[in-house]
Amino acid sequence: MVIPGAVLIVPIGDVESNLPVWLAAELGATLGCSVAVGDPVPLPKGEYDPVRRQYRGEAILGALRAVSAPAHRLLGLTDVDCYALGLNFIFGQATLRGREAFVALPRLRSSFYGLPDDPDLFRQRVLKEAVHELGHTWGLGHCPDPRCVMHFSNTLHDTDVKSAAFCPRCRRQVRV
Repeated sequence: MVIPGAVLIVPIGDVESNLPVWLAAELGATLGCSVAVGDPVPLPKGEYDPVRRQYRGEAILGALRAVSAPAHRLLGLTDVDCYALGLNFIFGQATLRGREAFVALPRLRSSFYGLPDDPDLFRQRVLKEAVHELGHTWGLGHCPDPRCVMHFSNTLHDTDVKSAAFCPRCRRQVRV
């Protein structure tokens, strides 16, 4: 599958420096499109909830909307825990049929749950969630197939079970 248009990865706040470069190469190979890494942007001010100890996901999307770049899609990476209204946490969020999506990294690490870190597993989770959120920007909803990258991840186990690829049904529906 080849998806036209460039994706720009935008670090939001402090993000491990080699992760965006690795993700750009993996996304390019997985999606068949041009992927580059842009300049970092700061975390949105005033959007941290000290009671929840999380950032509001919609504010992270807003920080991406303010980025002026000629890319077809903007994919933010942020190393802060995030939430959306009605949810305890999110692995990422996107503007459906929009330009912006992001992945929140903390809960994709095994150490978040008191387990030893596994860098390879962490990176595979980041790739899956990045493809998933970009899928939303291309108009895809959640898929009932637990192996499809567009399957909703309610838990980290859900992310581990699914692949980084669209199922045949979702692949046919991709709109860019």
